[in-house]
Amino acid sequence: MIVITSKYLIPQGYTAIALYPFIIVRDARLANNAVLLNHERIHLRQQLEMLIIPFYIWYIVEYYIRLLKYRNGRLAYRNISFEREAYTNETDFTYLKRRPFWRFLNYLHQKD
Repeated sequence: MIVITSKYLIPQGYTAIALYPFIIVRDARLANNAVLLNHERIHLRQQLEMLIIPFYIWYIVEYYIRLLKYRNGRLAYRNISFEREAYTNETDFTYLKRRPFWRFLNYLHQKD
């Protein structure tokens, strides 16, 4: 994991992004935010286990499917299986040590 600071590489309204093997944060002060870094480390693991490029394809396709369902970009983003897993476990700093392979699949289906 390599942490980089750049306000230009982060989409508006977001504080960080994981682009394997980098975590890019909008502000240098965020580089010390343990919860944010753990959230992004979960994404790095997801990317690695999906061999990186398929992760991004799946992420985009799932986003658009959820966007059609919710008709709200923020809600679509928050319900992507990768994001649901990361948000659910971002405060559990031991999660990655015991996380099963492809765990994000457990977050595909949600109760509506």
